Amino acid sequence: MNSPTLGVALITKNAAARLAQCLDALAFADEVVVVDSGSTDATLDIARAHGARVIERPDWPGFGPQKNRALDALATDWVLSIDADEVVSPELATSIRAAIAAPAADVYAIDRLSSFCGAWIRHSGWYPDWIARLFKRGAARFSDDLVHERLVFQGPVQRLSGKLLHYSYEDFDTVLRKLDAYSSAGARQRAAAGKRASFGTALARGAWAFVRTWVLRGGFLDGRAGFMIAVFNAETVYYRFLKLARYNGQDERQDR
Repeated sequence: MNSPTLGVALITKNAAARLAQCLDALAFADEVVVVDSGSTDATLDIARAHGARVIERPDWPGFGPQKNRALDALATDWVLSIDADEVVSPELATSIRAAIAAPAADVYAIDRLSSFCGAWIRHSGWYPDWIARLFKRGAARFSDDLVHERLVFQGPVQRLSGKLLHYSYEDFDTVLRKLDAYSSAGARQRAAAGKRASFGTALARGAWAFVRTWVLRGGFLDGRAGFMIAVFNAETVYYRFLKLARYNGQDERQDR
């Protein structure tokens, strides 16, 4: 009997910083597909040098639809969906191989540990962070959300041992870039759903995001990095609703 095959689905844009490390850790996979949305750095060269199949799709439909494009490009029995700034640990690679060889479920969750400007974060609402990422092909798809997409599936989920190391915010420039990108995408998504906001909403939601992260989710236990994450969350939420209020105002002027 043939062994079940594993494909890895990746989406990229200017992801050269960690891509080689990410792909090196995926040597156990049968196929890696990289769907790129217009990289101008060495991302494509790195991907091809590591044997990945590269699909260039310069249009950007959002995180969920783009990840589904990568899923659709695979014909393997199992799919592992990860990001270009995530690295599969050796222990996780072993547990993935064992899971697909003798599956106990169609969907598996992975224990992700994220870093923020060089510090590994174990509180602040970032950890523990069990995320469904390994699944039998056809058993799951990503939601169509522009940002904060989720894997949609039915049935029970099993957990895998080992860590998925997530180098999410490597420096302050990345923090500011993602703050702007995430707040804009979140505002557009809410505007499309008919949501409304005001300056007061933005201020209140932002303040609550800080309190929730720093106090209720134990951000203070992560020290300076935890405080930075609380401020980052607060600013992201504040600007998300401030941008939504702007979109609301534009819609009202167009309706006049």
